[in-house]
Amino acid sequence: MYLPNRFFLLFGGVAFLLALGFPFPFFFQLGRAVLLVSVAMLLADALLLFSGKVKLQLKRKLPKVFSLGDPNPVYLELHNKSSRRLLLSLIDELPVEFQIRDFEKRTRIDAGEKQRIQYELTPTKRGAYEFGNIQVYLNTPLGLLQRRMVIPASASIPVFPSIIQMKKYALKAFDKITVLQGIKKIRRIGHSYEFDQIKEYVRGDDYRSINWKATSRKGGLMVNQYEDERAQQVYCLIDKSRVMRLPFNGLSLMDYAINTSLVMSNIALQKHDKAGLLTFSDKIGSIIKADRKGDQLNKILTALYNEKERPLEANYELAYQAAIRLIKGRSLLLLFTSFESSFALERVLPVLRRINLQHLLVVIFFENTEINDLAFREVSDLEGIYTQTMAQKFVSEKGQMVQKLRQYGIQAVLTRPEELSVNTINKYLELKARGLI
Repeated sequence: MYLPNRFFLLFGGVAFLLALGFPFPFFFQLGRAVLLVSVAMLLADALLLFSGKVKLQLKRKLPKVFSLGDPNPVYLELHNKSSRRLLLSLIDELPVEFQIRDFEKRTRIDAGEKQRIQYELTPTKRGAYEFGNIQVYLNTPLGLLQRRMVIPASASIPVFPSIIQMKKYALKAFDKITVLQGIKKIRRIGHSYEFDQIKEYVRGDDYRSINWKATSRKGGLMVNQYEDERAQQVYCLIDKSRVMRLPFNGLSLMDYAINTSLVMSNIALQKHDKAGLLTFSDKIGSIIKADRKGDQLNKILTALYNEKERPLEANYELAYQAAIRLIKGRSLLLLFTSFESSFALERVLPVLRRINLQHLLVVIFFENTEINDLAFREVSDLEGIYTQTMAQKFVSEKGQMVQKLRQYGIQAVLTRPEELSVNTINKYLELKARGLI
């Protein structure tokens, strides 16, 4: 038995009336009458709550895994097997990682009725999350007492890199007529190297691809059609040093890179390329050789799930040596890292140039969205002007880093963290369309 707020409000009012009875006797008699009615209501409420058997079936329905950084639906399924209507307050014991301390769902359910209550949870860290029991508080229309029931519902669910994003962006990348925002249609320059088929000429086809022999046999213009070259190696290189621990919107830069690496690996495999993974910091982490076997995506997903940030600086020389041993043949390397100053880029630029000589390197690093917002907001005092000037200098320096990389023939992508997946996919599709891989 539990006492809700309504109980204390009612009997607090009774006590106030009785206290007024000292200077004003009339209120004492009124208080006694209200007290008798309140006790009678309390006994009636207790009788309604505890007489008769309450039959309530309740279970929590979870997905197999949670996706990192995405809203994940959770369902509470109720079935009232009692012979009367129930007024319920539901408190689900959520994992401590969410730090939600005011979770409550209120509902009423008629006799024999089934209900489904949905809510969403957005995890910001990978790992196993533990759910507890479900606390159910029964009320009557009087609402002076509550009866608690504990529904055993302990469960553990892993939080993996975002599978939701992986599926969403795969659909966008492969839908040739999509008008959804994000994935850009890349104009082809020339054609790729792998022959696909001979087809009839239509307006807009490259006249240089006309197959004259097939044209003479068919009696109409025929052209050769080419497709993207397949079986190319695509590696995601993730810097997991301390610079990638910077959080934006609850997720660290490394978690953004992990989500995008899973998205890119899935798209590369579906385009019949080979996907691989290499993580590094002060020492080498996960190494998965590029392949396109059926279990390759699951290997990459498991490796990304287990990755942890390191508190030290990244050793790019070590990463270069590992890449030489691991990667055979020219490959596309997508390097996810973060440079907060030109000095940090200058230190690793010689290594990046050596990598780019053997492979097609794309350096993907992040804008500092908070500094960007600071650089372009209105200011009204001298201190704000100084702060904004420094922020604009920082933004300009990021742009100079992109130009510096391109000056040495290194592909570069500077992106906001929340736009990382879209911009990386666009760069991959662009390189495929241009035949640079």
